[in-house]
Amino acid sequence: MVAKKNAAKKSAAKKTPATKSAAKAPAAKKAAKKSVGSGRKKKADYGADQIQILEGLDAVRKRPGMYIGGTGSEGLHHLAWEIIDNCVDEAAAGFASHIEVILHKDGSIEVSDDGRGIPIQNKGDGRSALEVVFTELHAGGKFGSGAYSASGGLHGVGASVVNALSSKLVAEVERDGATWRLVFNERLPGNYLKSGTFKPGSKLAKVKKIPANRTGTRVRYWPDLELFDDEATIDYNEIREHVARVCFLVPGLHIKLHDRRRGGAEPEEFVAAGGLADYVDLMSVGENVTDILSLHVESSFEERVPVDGSMQNVLRDCTVDIAMRWVKGYESNIVSFVNTIPTKEGGTHVAGFEQALIYTTNNILLHENKKLKKLKNDGRASSSDAQEGLIAAVKVTFPEPQFKGQTKQELGTPPIRNLVYEAVKTGLTDWMQGGGRKTQINGLRDKMAQAVINRVTAKRQLETRRTLNNLGSTGMPDKLADCRRHGPDSELLIVEGNSAAGPAKNGRDSSYMAVLPLRGKVVNAGKATLKQVVENTEASALITAIGGGSGEDFDIESCRYGRIIILCDADVDGSHIRCLLLTLIFKHMRPLLEHGMVYAAQPPLFSVKHKGEMHYAYSDDERDSLHAELGLSEDKRWQRFKGLGEMNVDELADTTLNPETRVLKRMSMSDAEEAVQATELFRVLMGNDVADRKDYIVSNSKLLNPEMLDV
Repeated sequence: MVAKKNAAKKSAAKKTPATKSAAKAPAAKKAAKKSVGSGRKKKADYGADQIQILEGLDAVRKRPGMYIGGTGSEGLHHLAWEIIDNCVDEAAAGFASHIEVILHKDGSIEVSDDGRGIPIQNKGDGRSALEVVFTELHAGGKFGSGAYSASGGLHGVGASVVNALSSKLVAEVERDGATWRLVFNERLPGNYLKSGTFKPGSKLAKVKKIPANRTGTRVRYWPDLELFDDEATIDYNEIREHVARVCFLVPGLHIKLHDRRRGGAEPEEFVAAGGLADYVDLMSVGENVTDILSLHVESSFEERVPVDGSMQNVLRDCTVDIAMRWVKGYESNIVSFVNTIPTKEGGTHVAGFEQALIYTTNNILLHENKKLKKLKNDGRASSSDAQEGLIAAVKVTFPEPQFKGQTKQELGTPPIRNLVYEAVKTGLTDWMQGGGRKTQINGLRDKMAQAVINRVTAKRQLETRRTLNNLGSTGMPDKLADCRRHGPDSELLIVEGNSAAGPAKNGRDSSYMAVLPLRGKVVNAGKATLKQVVENTEASALITAIGGGSGEDFDIESCRYGRIIILCDADVDGSHIRCLLLTLIFKHMRPLLEHGMVYAAQPPLFSVKHKGEMHYAYSDDERDSLHAELGLSEDKRWQRFKGLGEMNVDELADTTLNPETRVLKRMSMSDAEEAVQATELFRVLMGNDVADRKDYIVSNSKLLNPEMLDV
């Protein structure tokens, strides 16, 4: 099958016009460059004919990744989840108890259940409900509170997406005393005649009579491999893990799994009576610290949703089920579900769980712990401390959950967070305050306290080692006004000269803000050699103060500060210095930019005092707008800042240093690349080389008469 697919692709590559036009791409690219250089750009046609409407299942085939997450193995598995989870929804609703999954040798997948069976009656347009389910997007029985009070599928696209991405699909329904069949050949409904000819049509084929009380649905589909990557495959173990997991979500559900691709392989059967507690027990590895704590809370919340075309408040019933235990290991494993759907990316239910866990850990379990008091402000547990060795399963069940995306990997319904938080907070508090066995509570307390101590000790040792390594024999620059605390939350403020350094030092928070004034010209690192950079006083001071080294040996983990903030005047000189600094960082400390640790302060240009309060403007337009907004008289004068050095301590602190009121721009790699170019432009236009400046002006001035220049 794959060989034929590749051959077909090669044949198409030889014949299609796209290949011919691609061969001419270099010439076209050259022509495009010429067009841009001349200042003219040819416009492509864009009219009503370019507006396309994708009807039916074409939208799915055009953008499969939007519906199944991709065209690799993950996408192939997602098709199986859609059909399997429809059967699981029947079981969760109480209408099915057995599901069978078969992986056939021909690459098809067959899934059947003993549920109610998809309706076969006509919808009024000549099509059966069965046909509509597999051919229309957003068609199903899971909207509102109709056939399902809570389900995994709620967008009504699952079955139709599988049909859209299959070359063939056979649906059989057992109900009303007969087995009914409808075949979809390349998404076209119909049935095969005895001669083997496919006859299109909406009429269901009555295969055989069955007992009146027998019901169920069987779906077998062949994925259209032309739409998937060559290496995409169905992995038995992943299917096995999925069906085993859903048995824990629907206690008592029996699932049989066959892999007929493997000769002689016996089918596996799965059933779990204990629900999530059995699942947590299965996931637990090593010696247990606690028994399994199970929480079951029924609650409700109000949600504003569209009903009959208008927004209305609807009361939703919600069930929170959680099973959890701690083991002596360090790895945590938290799995989450919404109805019967696993949410790999978590969501609001997991956020509520983690919030309640950290609250009860710090305020109940570790409250007034003597060991942690010695750590002072560092003695509170983090999420990682509370989750060390935690094995948990979190499940919420409620109608019409809001997911972030069709693949349903993250829950977005906001009220669920607080419901889960309250349920877990109450349950854990009761357990920690005596509801659980005392030896287990004490064991968990010791485990979490030790986790906090280990983390804080390791962090402090790392900080000490960084400090010793970075200081070296020469120590820090004399002009550096260092801060008392280093690390990710500390800042290095780079200012122009002593005039700005004074107010900056007096207005900063010295616990985490360091000030480094530049008293001379920063070398142009874009042109200078490494030796020239090292010998430049200002460049050397900056590299030493940051402490991560330079060039290929630069170590982001060794940096003494989490943010590098450039404070320059809002004038040409300030822009030049900013460009030189960014060029230096780009050339010799690039990881700072790649990790988003470099910022440029945005100082205001104007200030005015009105009714005892200072107001600032960052541009002429903002000044004029604010002048009118404040109702100032025409003769009211605004102060124009020529530089940061003209600001008093309070002004500089309010506008440039205070994290709550200052304006910072995070500098990116593209900003740095522009700075490198700007630095060179400054050199040409403002440097001593007259010939370079003349050449630049002549080559970049289209309306210039060279004879009129006086250079």
